[in-house]
Amino acid sequence: MDKVLQQAALATVVRVEGSSYRRTGARMLVMNNGTWIGGISGGCLEGDALKRARLAINSSRPTVITYDTSEDDPHQIGVGLGCNGIIDVLFCPLNFKDHENQVEILKSCIKDSRAIHTLITITDLSGEWHSPKIGQIFKYTGFDSLNIFENKILENEIENQIQHQISENKSAPHSFKSTEGRKADLFIEILPPEIHVVLIGHQYDVYPMSRLFKELGWRVSIVAELIKVNSLISTIADEIRSPTEFSELIIDNHTAIILMSHDFKTDKKNLPKTLNTSAPYIGMLGPKVRSERIFDELIEEGRAITADEMARIYAPLGLDIGAVNPEEIALSLAAGIRAAFSGRDGTFLRNRKSPIHPRS
Repeated sequence: MDKVLQQAALATVVRVEGSSYRRTGARMLVMNNGTWIGGISGGCLEGDALKRARLAINSSRPTVITYDTSEDDPHQIGVGLGCNGIIDVLFCPLNFKDHENQVEILKSCIKDSRAIHTLITITDLSGEWHSPKIGQIFKYTGFDSLNIFENKILENEIENQIQHQISENKSAPHSFKSTEGRKADLFIEILPPEIHVVLIGHQYDVYPMSRLFKELGWRVSIVAELIKVNSLISTIADEIRSPTEFSELIIDNHTAIILMSHDFKTDKKNLPKTLNTSAPYIGMLGPKVRSERIFDELIEEGRAITADEMARIYAPLGLDIGAVNPEEIALSLAAGIRAAFSGRDGTFLRNRKSPIHPRS
């Protein structure tokens, strides 16, 4: 009997109007045997998405399905959720023989994990086109990437919109129309690098922090003497470096560094080193009086902390949640890092006057 080849479809949220549990770029990989990975909602749309994905596989044709949870239509999937949003989901069958299929493109972004990637997904086309295809996804690496649209005026319009989305660091769908009447609906997706957390220390609280950060999908690096590191850390952290190898770490503007040696002199020695990097977030464990003492002693030694540097220092770090044990402290730190990188203050959402996410 011939072996049955596995087939799959990728479901991608390409447009959100109003409120929804997941935002644009959320994905769900569905196999033809019914197994799936990821999600496009809080669980309310996944059942129908499984059916839609199988239909896409069987027809070998990508399609966009709109889920409208803003109307009390008893026949609408997701009605009664209270989200009051409209969600467009692109269901695209995968061609495993195509080395530039959607999953392979995403995998290439993961391999080049410290870069900001811009992806263009073609969600709909009308009129006569030669090269572009509905469901096609490609990396934008410059204006030449848009040659497939075979219209310089249209390509310039798309280029301008891409540059706007890059400047906003925000993904969004857009429609473009050529002078000949052809129309292309595109999902311009900005994929920033994963958050990279560098933990400088070897004490036991490094373990729960590493475990939680990895659960969040972040990259974790440990800086400590190898003989002092708990062996369990090696199964969790992405890399472990000795203090002499600190300069070999890849530290960019998506990196948070945490000084947690629990030794005053060590943290004091390491703080200037971290300030010489491009990391926008430098956290210090311990009470405020401890960090202020470090600042004062550095000033006395001729290493004053500038205002710009002080803006990058979070001391004490974390959010005020009343954390007691190492696991709760790790939660406080993770929430504080996420808030800082999102430009939020970490307050209670019930006190927020505007929507959690910008509405389109």
